[in-house]
Amino acid sequence: MISVLARRLGFGDAVVIGLGAMLGAGVFVVWGPAAQAAGTSSALLLALVIAAVVAGCNATGSARLAARYPESGGTYVYGREQLGAFTGFLAGWAFVIGKTASCAAMALTIGYYLWPGYARPVAVAAVVVLTLINIRGVTKTAVATRVLVAITLLVLVGAVGVGLWGAAVPPAGAVGPAGPFSAAGLLFFAFAGYARIATLGEEVRDPARTIARAVPVALGLVLAVYLVVALTCLSVLGLPGLARSSAPLADVVAASGMPGLVPAVRIGAGVAVCGVLLSLLAGVGRTILAMARRSDLPQRLSAVHPRYATPWLAELAVAAVIIAVVLAADVRGAIGFSSVAVLTYYAITNAAAWTLGGAKHLRAVAALGLIGCVVLAMTLPEPTVLAGAGMLAAGVLAYAVSRRKG
Repeated sequence: MISVLARRLGFGDAVVIGLGAMLGAGVFVVWGPAAQAAGTSSALLLALVIAAVVAGCNATGSARLAARYPESGGTYVYGREQLGAFTGFLAGWAFVIGKTASCAAMALTIGYYLWPGYARPVAVAAVVVLTLINIRGVTKTAVATRVLVAITLLVLVGAVGVGLWGAAVPPAGAVGPAGPFSAAGLLFFAFAGYARIATLGEEVRDPARTIARAVPVALGLVLAVYLVVALTCLSVLGLPGLARSSAPLADVVAASGMPGLVPAVRIGAGVAVCGVLLSLLAGVGRTILAMARRSDLPQRLSAVHPRYATPWLAELAVAAVIIAVVLAADVRGAIGFSSVAVLTYYAITNAAAWTLGGAKHLRAVAALGLIGCVVLAMTLPEPTVLAGAGMLAAGVLAYAVSRRKG
């Protein structure tokens, strides 16, 4: 008998979990790599719009599919039901490897912000603590995420306010060939958190209505925040300075003549990114749960905690892999690798959404999302594309071998 997760989340909880998954990644991590890839300020802003459009298409497809299949697993379930078992497995595998890389990147970001000299031990500690929170129940995850989202917004408002108050005119210039699509592929990493809402579909009350409302609201709020932060960073640091920065908000505050506030920004940012990691861990664990239920991963990982009604073994397995990655990870490489895998995941989302039929404009949105995901994935830096393709191929090979034995 398959254990069922409890439906405890309402609309506000779903929006907050989506915000917690998105806010932090883009604001605190990807601006430097994206600016370097974009080459010019205008290309960076165009890249943000492109990433938002592709994310919007993906969000529409995710919401439609989640309403049809309100259970844990996201596109692993949608792809399996709409496109076949192999496609579902590929989506699930892409999600697991991509989001595991995301979790490692977020954990390291926490470490580098909070205690740069001991970044890796701090990252490991963050993974352990947040995993224990997730295991104790999704309602506790929602409450903790609500607090962390509030901290994130407080940090952003403070940094943007200081930056605009003391902004000087930065030197103009480019940092290399303009690459809005490559930059958009990296910035997409910042928008992918809305999938957390869909992967929690089995735990949301009235999922058909709640998910359809929560996804666009969370995405729209995050896009507005990102636009304000991007314009502030460019106005204070300029594109060359932003491309060199590993902590853009702290650098914005320092460049605005208030270095005394930099420690507060670093602490606030480090704590805020915990919200991103918290939601990422929840999503990956529940996708593993769904795959284990269908024997695409070891069935033991489908165990649900008898008291907390959470996939505790899946959560522990994810934490163990993330800790291993953290010990030898590069943040920028992890972001690129994650983007390749996650864009593959959403390409399958859009393909599955297209098969739902419906109004012509909905099918057009799904087609645009599919094309957008493929283009952004193929224009990412070549090493990350090759690494992502290699890991996807390894999963396909393992799937083929397991089916042949079966």
